[in-house]
Amino acid sequence: MGTEERTPASATKRTTRSAVLSPPPKSSNHPSISDGFLFSGDRVSLDTLLSGLPGRRSQVLETLQLIGPVSSPMLPILVYGGASTGKTATVLRIFRHLHRPFVYSSCRTCYCPRVLFDSVLNQLLLHRRSDENGYASAKKCDRASDFVNLLRDALVRAINLIRAGSKEKTRVGEGEMIYLVFDNLEAVRSWDKGASVISLLLRLHDLLRMPEVGLIYISSATPDAYYGSTGSIEPIPVHFPDYNVNEVFDILMLNQTNPKLYSTFLSAVLKPFCRITRRVDELWIALKALFKKYCEPLSDLNVVPDEGMKRRLFNGIQPHLAAALNEVFYVPSYASLEEREGVNSRRGTVRKLSGKEVISDLDFHMSVSAKYLLISAFLSSRNPATLDAALFDSTGGSDNRKRKRRSSQMSIEKKDVVAEDMLIKGPGSFPLERLLAIYQCITSVMEGEFDEEQQPEDGVAMDGGKIGLMSDVLLQLSTLCNANFIIRSGTCPLEGSTRFRSTIDEDLALKVSRSINFPLAKYICRR
Repeated sequence: MGTEERTPASATKRTTRSAVLSPPPKSSNHPSISDGFLFSGDRVSLDTLLSGLPGRRSQVLETLQLIGPVSSPMLPILVYGGASTGKTATVLRIFRHLHRPFVYSSCRTCYCPRVLFDSVLNQLLLHRRSDENGYASAKKCDRASDFVNLLRDALVRAINLIRAGSKEKTRVGEGEMIYLVFDNLEAVRSWDKGASVISLLLRLHDLLRMPEVGLIYISSATPDAYYGSTGSIEPIPVHFPDYNVNEVFDILMLNQTNPKLYSTFLSAVLKPFCRITRRVDELWIALKALFKKYCEPLSDLNVVPDEGMKRRLFNGIQPHLAAALNEVFYVPSYASLEEREGVNSRRGTVRKLSGKEVISDLDFHMSVSAKYLLISAFLSSRNPATLDAALFDSTGGSDNRKRKRRSSQMSIEKKDVVAEDMLIKGPGSFPLERLLAIYQCITSVMEGEFDEEQQPEDGVAMDGGKIGLMSDVLLQLSTLCNANFIIRSGTCPLEGSTRFRSTIDEDLALKVSRSINFPLAKYICRR
């Protein structure tokens, strides 16, 4: 673990993982074995490990049991779960507790097979790229077949170094095993020939046949995404479920300077935010700005609030709550543009929100991202899949320059018949992939139009409104399903995937689209 990309500190930069990371390695180009394979600092106890990972006690104990005692062979492990569920932080802290040698590589930081192979080999060979060696890797590896041979040689060398240190009483951690940790395994699927790389990584246990090597994979995708085509021993799955509200509360309370004040703040605002997302990283960012407003009336941040102060502090942030909820998943649109310019060009109900007038036809609250997802589901159920390519061009929008033809009496009657058929059949079902594709199209076209209007004079583009599928869209989908806006309509026997169906009518869809000023009528197929 001597390179810049091998350490967990540089491989993962999320806030939720930074607490487990050790100080940066020494500047020497030839790091010691301890610096290369272990966390620096003292070994943490089991109680400290469990207290630092709220809501993950069962997962920690299960992983420790699967890793086994010192120097005991183990089967591969697949740690999986949703985004920001503590998978990486848990695995890294477990190795800090066990004090055993390991090598960490993130398939997101290592964005292609060659970078990934070089990262693993450089760490095992205790090689650090620097100006002295021209930032070259220890071994050049371009092919997967070469990687297996080079990996076996590097592992033999590393294990011999660990055993030699044990004999000389300069012990390198506990035991004589070394563990390979591959994080963000789902990112490999987007690589060129990613399927073959995933198959290679999952077959390392059979290819290497080295009982001194343990393999741990971390992924946001379920085991079904990998099994079935490898023909090797399947890793033992360890599931990390989403946090509940109480677990999110305990995580956010860690390392607070004034726990009583922050606990009062979370008790007032956390539950509404958890209805939108339970990703700790997104909640931490959203609540950080809101907590500053919460503390503005206070001259002493170490004060312990009483009941009267709690009410005054909450009344101070209450006007900002709805705006903060909407900005958890921010998608730029004409609506936000008009709010900034103070232009109210649509009909609807006007209400004040953080000192701004916001127009909305809806009588219930819904985040902007959920509105786009609901519109995507309505279009997926309303329009046939064969017309997606015609309705959405390469930039994500629809072509407004279509030639209009005069409708004949026969075509009008035909449209009426088709409309009656659609009314009898009801909304159609659609797979998750189609829903996400339409969601990405309509959000990208709105972002593009927003950026064209908001291009600054110096030519530097704004980057505050970048959107995409990085938000927790699956959590939004689950929320819409629980609210019966979208229902699951069973599993297709041919595709083997769950299909969904939108339950809202066109009137409600138009209201939702008007609230974000989305031109829904352009995308509805009238036949």
